[in-house]
Amino acid sequence: MLDPFLFRFQVKKKQFFRNFMTITLFGAVGTLISFTIISLGSMQLFKKLDIGFLEIGDYLAIGAIFSATDSVCTLQVLNQEETPLLYSVVFGEGVLNDATSVVLFNAIQRFDLSHITSTNVMQFIGNFLSLYFTSTVLGVAVGLLSAYIIKKLYFGRHSTDREVALMMLMAYLSYMMAELFYLSGILTVFFCGIVMSHYTWHNVTESSRITTKHSFATLSFVLEIFIFLYVGMDALDMEKWEFASKSPKTSVGVSSILLALVLIGRAAFVFPLCFISNLTKKSQGNKIRFKQQVTIWWAGLMRGAVSVALAYNQFASSGHTQLPGNAIMITSTITVVLFTTVVGGLLTKPIVRFLLPQQKHSSGIMSPDFTSSKSLNLPLLGINGQEPEGNISTNVTRPSSLRMLWTTPSRTVHCYWRKFDDAVMRPVFGGRGFVPYIPGSPTETEGIIQ
Repeated sequence: MLDPFLFRFQVKKKQFFRNFMTITLFGAVGTLISFTIISLGSMQLFKKLDIGFLEIGDYLAIGAIFSATDSVCTLQVLNQEETPLLYSVVFGEGVLNDATSVVLFNAIQRFDLSHITSTNVMQFIGNFLSLYFTSTVLGVAVGLLSAYIIKKLYFGRHSTDREVALMMLMAYLSYMMAELFYLSGILTVFFCGIVMSHYTWHNVTESSRITTKHSFATLSFVLEIFIFLYVGMDALDMEKWEFASKSPKTSVGVSSILLALVLIGRAAFVFPLCFISNLTKKSQGNKIRFKQQVTIWWAGLMRGAVSVALAYNQFASSGHTQLPGNAIMITSTITVVLFTTVVGGLLTKPIVRFLLPQQKHSSGIMSPDFTSSKSLNLPLLGINGQEPEGNISTNVTRPSSLRMLWTTPSRTVHCYWRKFDDAVMRPVFGGRGFVPYIPGSPTETEGIIQ
């Protein structure tokens, strides 16, 4: 639960929203493409292995299980300052991808596969979109509620303990409410984190900011270790391996097919969606180059705890794996997870260094960073005539107003949103520059999370 929430406190918001459409394409549309390819591929190829215990619902579940990426290992070797585009895309896609996979899996469990009609299919799609939208709205609502409570109610102010506790409890509340209403907890807590990082985090004192940032980072790191330890310990459970070893050719064949489908399924959406994303970008510097596409493709191949959990839910819901079919699917899932995590994780850094050798010298190769003091378009990014955030050199030669307006139009969706945010949202829910100064409160000159 902490990973999607912590993401909003680690990743630079400007970089994230600049690539929001690409992240959404990968996380939602890409997951559906991968789900389709893995489901259809396993349905056709498993028949050649004479696996007769699987039904159509199991094949669809397999598509959802192996569409869930785990980019935690990749992010350990990616540097946000050196590769801001890759970092934001891979992490953002991973969060939305997990949410999409879980939503798909739950929808498949409820779907009546014995009577498939066009009406049922449309109802399935409608329920899927409704679940996505409702989870997003719930996350935004809880985030705004947390901002309003900390800004308006006195019992949470002037106390680091209370402010930190409130932020943690409100984040957990969004997750619990999503689970209570059978929504996507991952998606809900993700958007709750977006709102809280924009409003709530600026309403607390400076000590609360620092404490919250490091507390979530520490908890996330510790819990990730526990999750990987659990997966590793579960892999050492010999019982299911003994049942799977009774048909070793089938077990190896299933693992190999699933690994191949994961590779093909990811390539089937990364490169086409990157091409579509590049069509919407006029500047060559903002486009995703082929080597970057290969890196994104490789970075998302890893499968993790979500895949293992969904596999147990589908093939060993009672907690037993004595059945040969269940044992084969569980062991194959663990094999794919361990192989992609260990091999993929070890090779990620060499691949990044080989494909993007100049990343350490210029992050602009990955994606032009508008927060750079060298950017000539910065004056247009200010709000109401104010200078942009950060320490900007005043000695930069600026082009004429006509040229700036031509290269960076001022009337954009982002511009209108900032005007609405400053006029309506921030006066009510707080945020940077809209909270009265009190002793110990954050200042505008402190180093803030972008």
